[in-house]
Amino acid sequence: MGYRLVTGVQRSRSADGRAVIRKVWHNAGWRHLWPVPLLLTAVIAAATALMQVPGLDWGWWSAMGGDGNPVFGSSQATAGTMWEWLIPVLFITLLLPALPLFAYAEERLFRTGAEDWSGQRRALKVVQFGLIHAVIGIPIGAALALSLGGAYFMWVYLRRYADTRDRVDATIESTTAHAVYNVTIILIVIITVMIGALA
Repeated sequence: MGYRLVTGVQRSRSADGRAVIRKVWHNAGWRHLWPVPLLLTAVIAAATALMQVPGLDWGWWSAMGGDGNPVFGSSQATAGTMWEWLIPVLFITLLLPALPLFAYAEERLFRTGAEDWSGQRRALKVVQFGLIHAVIGIPIGAALALSLGGAYFMWVYLRRYADTRDRVDATIESTTAHAVYNVTIILIVIITVMIGALA
């Protein structure tokens, strides 16, 4: 994960990377923000239910003693030390500049071209989008719940494509929805870390 973060930061400094980031943030608006609380609530509810199923609560990060989201590097080994908040702050600092690029890469892989796919292939891509997050250590049940986000981003892509008939534009639209969703989660994590540090 650390390697991906560092390479993401490097790409965010390239001309191509900066161009994508500008397009995404220039495109961002209220239409991308207002659905986030609803989507996040649905994902959390689904994850909570799925994690009750034996085996779906497993993830390699927690199996190694990690806590919470592996993207932020929380671990039982750092509990009660300055590393408990310093490591997540470092990870977030590296993640933020490249966030639209990570979303763009996922949207290109899981959404671009969906207008030509069958319903079955779209559904498969939505589930694959969720499960790919298990690779970074998120429990399987939580990764499956993220498929709801994938379904929403697929809907955003297809709606925009229907309006514009432009794959690039539709991909930027779903990337923007994805990036705004991720930024909201990061803001929640930052607030939680700050509250924990002050407590």
